[in-house]
Amino acid sequence: MKRILIIEDDEVIVEVEKDYLEASGFDVEIATSGDAGLKKALEEEYDLIILDLMLPNTDGFEICRQVRREKNIPILMLSAKKEEIDKIRGLGLGADDYMTKPFSVGELVARVKAHLARYDRLMTDNLMRQKDEIRIRGIRIDKLSRKVFLNEKEVSFTLKEYDLLLFLAMHPNRVFSKDELFEKIWGLDSLGDNATVTVFIGKLREKIEPNPSKPQYIETIWGVGYRFNV
Repeated sequence: MKRILIIEDDEVIVEVEKDYLEASGFDVEIATSGDAGLKKALEEEYDLIILDLMLPNTDGFEICRQVRREKNIPILMLSAKKEEIDKIRGLGLGADDYMTKPFSVGELVARVKAHLARYDRLMTDNLMRQKDEIRIRGIRIDKLSRKVFLNEKEVSFTLKEYDLLLFLAMHPNRVFSKDELFEKIWGLDSLGDNATVTVFIGKLREKIEPNPSKPQYIETIWGVGYRFNV
């Protein structure tokens, strides 16, 4: 169940909003002052905040500013102020939407649902993107495009260089012998031997290490093999 925080000092308005949102299946909490609302917003976990602009103690602008520093959840700002400058200011501080009073509570619920759905899609896209790429310090490996970026600058790799780098990066801090790496990357069809691994490790270091003679990423474990450090 999605949790929603309403920060609103008008008891009539807040009870109507709460009733409609709960009827739509949301778990709703209320704060009737700016200070209490800011404390709840920062210390507890919510999926969306409905934030009145004019509040006792701390106003909605300041609450929006502080919450946005800490969290990326949707913020729907409400206000009786119809001036465009207030809307621009609220959106500029990080609010995702701005509604002026009076408004239809049905429209409010619809906007809440739309923002939550959009946020869920963004989070899903981010998770999928994380699965499709590997980030280790300054290195980013895009598995879908088979591209590698060092400090966001693309670096070219041959087919086997990329396969070796990807394999090592997918198993960080684990030591692999030359025989293991040769079998995993070149397989039984290769005509080379495990000395090939040494050559390719050297090629990788030339491309990703600031100082290949003192590698930070691909470490040699003498007498054992190689390890990709995170």
